[in-house]
Amino acid sequence: MRLRTDDDIYRARLVYLGPPGYTLPIQLSYAHYGLFVVLVPLFMFVHYLFTRQVDLFPAWEIALAMVGTSLVFRYVDPDRPARMVIRTALTDWRHTREPRHEQREPRLTGVRVRFREDLLSDRIFRHEPGGSRQGRRGRQRKASSR
Repeated sequence: MRLRTDDDIYRARLVYLGPPGYTLPIQLSYAHYGLFVVLVPLFMFVHYLFTRQVDLFPAWEIALAMVGTSLVFRYVDPDRPARMVIRTALTDWRHTREPRHEQREPRLTGVRVRFREDLLSDRIFRHEPGGSRQGRRGRQRKASSR
């Protein structure tokens, strides 16, 4: 028994090809047009907030909406719809900031490290008058640098 895959469903896209008899040179899905129609007024409103003017032909807003639409649909596939891409982008933008207060890292010190006397033999470590413990190689370097 053979199972039919559902690849045909994923290949089927709702695409607007243009008016009858006049095919557009590009193939955009209805979701592209929908997001574009939402982004143009949004960018027009942001432009109005900054300048307090409304342009007769909003060229920059249309250009930004085209770029924004293409950026969103770059990450859209059958398993990740546009709504989830936008939600993920907004969530990441809101929640990936550095903490306001600096957090101290825990100090890693050897306060509780204890050595057994039988491990500290004279040939591995030697307690010198300066108060520091040095290994055999440390003593050799000091002797050769003199």
